[in-house]
Amino acid sequence: MRGFHFSNFQPDDLPKGGFDELLKLFTQLLNYTAGDAGEALAWMNELDKKYKFTNNEYGMGDFIDDLKEKGYLKENPANGDLSITAKTEQTIRKSALEEIFGQLKKAGKGNHNTNISGIGEEKNADRREFTFGDSLDQIDITASIQNAQINHGIANFTLTERDLEVEEKDYKTLTSTVLMIDISHSMILYGEDRITPAKKVAMALAELIKTRYPKDTLDIVVFGNDAWPISIKDLPYLQVGPYHTNTFAGLELAADLLRRRKTHNKQIFMITDGKPTCLKENGRYYKNSMGLDRKVVNKTLNMAAQCKRLNIPITTFMIAQDPYLQQFVREFTQINGGRAFYSSLTGLGEYIFEDYIKNRRKTVR
Repeated sequence: MRGFHFSNFQPDDLPKGGFDELLKLFTQLLNYTAGDAGEALAWMNELDKKYKFTNNEYGMGDFIDDLKEKGYLKENPANGDLSITAKTEQTIRKSALEEIFGQLKKAGKGNHNTNISGIGEEKNADRREFTFGDSLDQIDITASIQNAQINHGIANFTLTERDLEVEEKDYKTLTSTVLMIDISHSMILYGEDRITPAKKVAMALAELIKTRYPKDTLDIVVFGNDAWPISIKDLPYLQVGPYHTNTFAGLELAADLLRRRKTHNKQIFMITDGKPTCLKENGRYYKNSMGLDRKVVNKTLNMAAQCKRLNIPITTFMIAQDPYLQQFVREFTQINGGRAFYSSLTGLGEYIFEDYIKNRRKTVR
């Protein structure tokens, strides 16, 4: 039969009741309400009426009391308004990290070993003979003893330098990253919410770096008519504005932030769904959202070339499918010498995490 058959949506991941289950739903809803606790709780009440995930033993009132008691919510004494705490902000980041890593595991994606190894931090599958200058912690004792028994027999145990077997390790470098997030109005146009997945990825990447790569640095830049940096704790509250897309300003600020970093490895990740449509000249905005404006595009491409001269590759994650936009991204990427991914909203986190972990590894002898 041709056409589409529609049926009622039956969610299969609703909470079964209890604080931990309801907390997961609450943190997810906070992503959509830009950190507004009152609105998220109102949504939960409506969902509870329909799907009945609370019961007589544990209701929404109990859940709200527990949120306050456990330090997830604070109440304004003046007007009684509820707001989330730093503990909740961290919980949202952890939840985003677990969600994206869960997708990576499910898809069979993960860390990529490098082709050449050397003195480093993380073991890989490569083995070789011991050479002068290798550190003792690289020697695989079990394999070396086995080699000695094979080479010299078991009766009179002898271990020589040629029996020693060394485990290779990957060397992981320090990396400074600027994550640019497009907050122009197009990120919520046409009934598609693009800002929430971008925000989730930013929170998850921040938590990944903070917990697994604490020596790395992450700066976050948002760009609309202008560009400005935001802190990690501001991410849950990030919203789209009535803005055009000043990609040039975002890149200029990102490059300036990276210039101040002392690390050798620097990169920009840019999440966007559209073309550059805005510049700021002499305190005034030049805007044109009709097609690709030559003036705006050329200045943006010049900034991509400048980043290349500064050895700052730009990885663009394009979450729109328009062919002429993709053509712009191809030209932008070619000029910068970076990379581009044309990603769906569901695959955005997988692309960014795989690319980040892969490209922070250096191979040395």
